[in-house]
Amino acid sequence: MAERSWSFSKAFRTLFTGPELITDETWDDLEAALITADFGPDVTESILDQLRADVERHRVTEVKDMRRMLRDAIEERLAAYDPTLHLSERPAVILVVGVNGVGKTTTIGKFAKYLTAFEKKIVVGAADTFRAAAVEQLATWAERAGVDIVKPQQQGQDPASVAFQTVEQAKNEGYDIAIIDTAGRLQTKGGLMDELGKVRRVIEKQAPVAEVLLVLDATTGQNGLAQAEAFIEHAGVTGLVLTKLDGSAKGGFVLSVQQKTGLPIKLVGQGEGIGDLTGFTPHVFAQQLVG
Repeated sequence: MAERSWSFSKAFRTLFTGPELITDETWDDLEAALITADFGPDVTESILDQLRADVERHRVTEVKDMRRMLRDAIEERLAAYDPTLHLSERPAVILVVGVNGVGKTTTIGKFAKYLTAFEKKIVVGAADTFRAAAVEQLATWAERAGVDIVKPQQQGQDPASVAFQTVEQAKNEGYDIAIIDTAGRLQTKGGLMDELGKVRRVIEKQAPVAEVLLVLDATTGQNGLAQAEAFIEHAGVTGLVLTKLDGSAKGGFVLSVQQKTGLPIKLVGQGEGIGDLTGFTPHVFAQQLVG
């Protein structure tokens, strides 16, 4: 992440290259920058209240010092959530969930590639059997990542049986990690959540589920979060993956979504390439967001 230039930091760069002394206009511009970056009104108000108090307490008058304090305040809030992936089980089974269109299947391919850098033996399971295209798409990404895949043995195969076969193969052939794709449509219907519950129960007959990662499209911001609320409520989500951050003006959504859901961001996607998914580091992100 350290090498990347985040487009959503432009609002802050403009703010902090203005006058050297803090004025009323500085506060107005900061509020506008936070809202523009999709921190949301509640988080924006909270950060401004904290920053005003800190500026007054420490008798800060220069914008450069305010900038440092803002960066520290954002980092402190981001760091309140543990981004660690819990993958100590063998095999460590990861369910990936989310509505269609957020980049879930491609994220699995990128995640698998990311994990191979740590010399992990990976298998992915194509349990989104409701969409034939999803199976082929995952197979393409698995090949690009250099990992194995378990596909349905016939069209329309029960997703839970594909998940079962994936974990079974992972156990029998000594895989470190099994990543399982799941269906993403009908997120407002009970049927899909019931299906995810069935997938999980079948897996847990063989191995515990280490992580349930919810993929969110950062460009959709608060709307995307609203679409995913059913997954958070019913799917036992343990962490978030944010995709499409590279061209987004919504960097503040990173903080806002953690505070709203109480869930940590564990991975971030910053581009279209297979290497463009990384672990989330609060310090680096806050530094690049504010500049």
